[in-house]
Amino acid sequence: MTDATRASLADRLLAGERGALARMISWAENAHAGFPAALEAFWSRVGRAPRLGITGPPGAGKSTLVDELARAVRAQERTVGVLAVDPSSPLTGGALLGDRIRMEDHTTDPGVFIRSMASRGSHGGMARAAVDAMDVMDAYGLDEVFVETVGVGQAEYDVVAAADTVLVVLCPGAGDGVQALKSGLLEVADVIAINKADLPGADRLATDMEESVHIRTAGREVWTPPVVTCSAGRRDGVERVLEAIASHRAHLEDHLVEHRRAKRVQQVRQVVGQRLDHALWVTGACAPRVEAHLREGVTPYAAAARLFEDLTRSLGDLVQEPSA
Repeated sequence: MTDATRASLADRLLAGERGALARMISWAENAHAGFPAALEAFWSRVGRAPRLGITGPPGAGKSTLVDELARAVRAQERTVGVLAVDPSSPLTGGALLGDRIRMEDHTTDPGVFIRSMASRGSHGGMARAAVDAMDVMDAYGLDEVFVETVGVGQAEYDVVAAADTVLVVLCPGAGDGVQALKSGLLEVADVIAINKADLPGADRLATDMEESVHIRTAGREVWTPPVVTCSAGRRDGVERVLEAIASHRAHLEDHLVEHRRAKRVQQVRQVVGQRLDHALWVTGACAPRVEAHLREGVTPYAAAARLFEDLTRSLGDLVQEPSA
């Protein structure tokens, strides 16, 4: 891949070429060697689009609500990109469900870009390259960027590092109240939407969530996540969800730059962790040394301490031994 090819693709992306948008996301997803240099070329255009993360347990109606939110954004004559992170196929590694099927009404709308991305075993419900893909959509010029997570339940904390606002979607009749009260998704929520509000138990679930939010935020100078009800399948209450999202964005307005910078620190941490894991373990570089320690009869913790000591000696002052 030549520098000219990388520059050409980045230029085409910035010029609004939809094919370049799709290809650049593929570069991000496949860890293409040319992506970091391409990112440098369009980095100055990243950071303009608000980013909404949608998460929650399976069956809560996330995809249907995303569909309706996208419809509402288009009614405002704004463009929107949707990244649907799906479970990976155990055979091909590709996206298994393809949530874009649920948004087929938007497939001919040039103002909506939908991309499914396989989680490929990533923890926290997010694909490894999800943040990169959102950066690409942002640089392309989309007015809003949504990311919908896999929907594995309480473990989807990675969405926090990818979005400005996190919308947690729950529905009655699935034990969601108990799950959220056990901490879980409530800890990452900026807005809580009780979907399928026409079903029995919706009012009780909303009340439970409001009480739980109050308990967690009482006496603290923190954002209090609003709890709103909707029935996305009936196109009812979607405007209430949008109003709650807008309220959180207004809350962030004065410190959005610092808010996003903190999330970028987490992204850097993830990238460094991945590279260290590859360098130390995937390549097999550390395995012989660890095996030698274990043959001496020491515990895994003692072997880890010895390896850490070797590593910190190599890194010098950058890494210090953690206090006990």
